[in-house]
Amino acid sequence: QGQLVESGGGLVRPGGSLRLSCAASERIASGNVMGWYRQAPGKQRELIASITRRGLTNYQDSVKGRFAISRDNAKDTVYLQMNSLKPEDTAVYYCNGLPPLLDWGQGTQVTVSS
Repeated sequence: QGQLVESGGGLVRPGGSLRLSCAASERIASGNVMGWYRQAPGKQRELIASITRRGLTNYQDSVKGRFAISRDNAKDTVYLQMNSLKPEDTAVYYCNGLPPLLDWGQGTQVTVSS
């Protein structure tokens, strides 16, 4: 099925920014709608942003206007630019297709705290 590898997470203060990357081991990202998901402690994994192969995007209301998803089909990579981060954005972030039919990667931890 291929492999997804997320990176770019870390500890950031409220109001800060991070850019996440998701690299696919095969040419799978370019042929699919891709999404970023997150799972906060004690909560279910949720879809927060998606992007079609041609670049049409959609966002969960909680991140709209703060996060931006993008993709580079030639590099099989999907990005998530996160600005104006809030403590409630703390979670493990994953990428996958939409629907999420690929094997999940290990995710990347994002912690927003002062």
